[in-house]
Amino acid sequence: MIRIRVLKVLLLLFIVFVFVPFPSQAKDFPKFLFEKALQESNDGDFIQAEKDWSLYLNNNPNDAAALSNRGNIRLALGDPQGAIKDQTMAIKISPEDLDPYLNRGIAEEALQLWEDASQDYQYVLEKNPKDVSALYNLGNVMGSLDNWSEAKKFFSQAASSNNAIAMSRSSEALAIYQLGDLELAENKIRILIGKYPLFADARAALSALLWRKGFSGEAESNWAAAAGLDIRYRDKDWLLNIRRWPPIPTNDLIAFLALEDR
Repeated sequence: MIRIRVLKVLLLLFIVFVFVPFPSQAKDFPKFLFEKALQESNDGDFIQAEKDWSLYLNNNPNDAAALSNRGNIRLALGDPQGAIKDQTMAIKISPEDLDPYLNRGIAEEALQLWEDASQDYQYVLEKNPKDVSALYNLGNVMGSLDNWSEAKKFFSQAASSNNAIAMSRSSEALAIYQLGDLELAENKIRILIGKYPLFADARAALSALLWRKGFSGEAESNWAAAAGLDIRYRDKDWLLNIRRWPPIPTNDLIAFLALEDR
């Protein structure tokens, strides 16, 4: 089964691609070419992988696994329309497999097709209510629609899963922060930092929250850790549109940094 799991959001910054064949089809693959494209995909050699998936599909046009894998590659190469086309074909061929729905939702998010992405994630959740990627991605869609109560609900469900990723817990805390419960948000962020002390997202979030509460000194120490781990947190556009933080934490962090830079 093909697995794409989103660590945040959208595009390559928070997406982990893991390409594997559908078990039911594995015995039929021309192994030399399929495995070559698979290895190139996992190695990040996306241009060559796209060529080899396409070559493979010339002779195996109804292979749903290869179509979905090529769709992942096309998204990685900045072609969300091509990705959607491949994932849709994979779904038509193998409608019982859920990963192409997830993959198509990610591509739809790249085009800001929020309703389409939401429908794909909801479909996955109808079949598997505990799918962490669908829960997390749907939370991102709700946030993009400025519905932070719904976003928090889905982030919380993703964060409570046995397979929860750190980013889902950070996004849950940020949604709580956006909704005004600073004490609960701070508690969740501190727990997350205790478990993952080198997690830049949580460090940056705590910097913003502490600055809002008036604890500038501790905010600065947490920011020093965050900045050393990932300098992108200085970029408001990146925060809002790639990492997709809520607006209140984003504005707080940018205001804190503006004072720090004086």
